[in-house]
Amino acid sequence: MGSTVERLLVRTCNLFHGNTKPRGRKAYLEELVRLASADHPDVLCLQELSVWALVHLADWSGMSAVGDVARRPLPLLGELGGTVSEVGERHFRSAVTGQADAVLLAPALEVLEHRRLALNPFHFRRAQARALDLPFRERISWASERRVCQVLRVRRDSDTLVVGNLHATSHHVDKRLADAELLRAAVYVDGFANPGEPILLCGDFNLSLRNSHTLPELMTMEWGFEGATPTGIDHILVRGLRAGAAHIWPLERRTRNGRVLSDHAPVEREVA
Repeated sequence: MGSTVERLLVRTCNLFHGNTKPRGRKAYLEELVRLASADHPDVLCLQELSVWALVHLADWSGMSAVGDVARRPLPLLGELGGTVSEVGERHFRSAVTGQADAVLLAPALEVLEHRRLALNPFHFRRAQARALDLPFRERISWASERRVCQVLRVRRDSDTLVVGNLHATSHHVDKRLADAELLRAAVYVDGFANPGEPILLCGDFNLSLRNSHTLPELMTMEWGFEGATPTGIDHILVRGLRAGAAHIWPLERRTRNGRVLSDHAPVEREVA
């Protein structure tokens, strides 16, 4: 193990179930996965996937794929999920097609360990709801959709690093919910990593530097992370590696047939 990993291109992308801006009847999930992987990134963290798509990721991207289901689709839906997407994913999204996250890796990277952490399990929500004095309505809203953080130990040559991929709860007003989940993920990933092992903590945090308490805290010397995206809610935090600045894709790079793929711009960084 060490921190001399060769230069890697790391990218995170919320796929929004293939939806576009402006909305249309067709979902572009496959097209967006192919686009996000076309230039051969080394690590590609994906959020808001329809569950049916997990089995297709390796074919679409040419990368190895590790997926985790956050919310299961309706029973017996099976491959019908793909058909549902084609006739209008915007009307169904995770309620019917389920929701998943995935980490895609270049062939040179080998997964040594894989774990999944529930970000908002019942006992955690109950304790946090009491501490935050959440109204009943907010407690119900928090329980409506399960959120997870994927945690992988990855090896390239003789070096290893930990990759965390999370999708935190979205709440239009109370960012304390996402803050609590981000802190839970950071604590888990920190404990999972070996002493001195580099960490990438990526994903849709549903938090920006201006509305989060946890995110700036992770940037302190005590935690040792750096590189939160200056604007936006999608981040690639790095610890124990040299890293370039975050680059946010421009609109034209993810526009097809006059429609912008996803409501999130992919974010990427080079690390070494």
